[in-house]
Amino acid sequence: MLAREQKTSLIGQYRTHDSDTGSPEVQIALLSERIGQLTDHFKAHQKDHGSRRGLLMMVSRRRRLLDYLKQSDTERYKVIIQKLGIRK
Repeated sequence: MLAREQKTSLIGQYRTHDSDTGSPEVQIALLSERIGQLTDHFKAHQKDHGSRRGLLMMVSRRRRLLDYLKQSDTERYKVIIQKLGIRK
């Protein structure tokens, strides 16, 4: 789980307007942070298959959000990819 302060700072960094908490950019940033934490978790716990399933579901949810953003607004897609460093 993300700490409340960490989540708030991520939302503040990626939001599009003052009351924004659910835009695709914010959701992608939160999922990316959680995916990074789980990736580190698996370095120590290779056999944690229950959490691995959750990780795969998060990755596919992030992929769907990225696909949606790419279809609807390519410029916003490029900006979020560059900020998060997801793609090459």
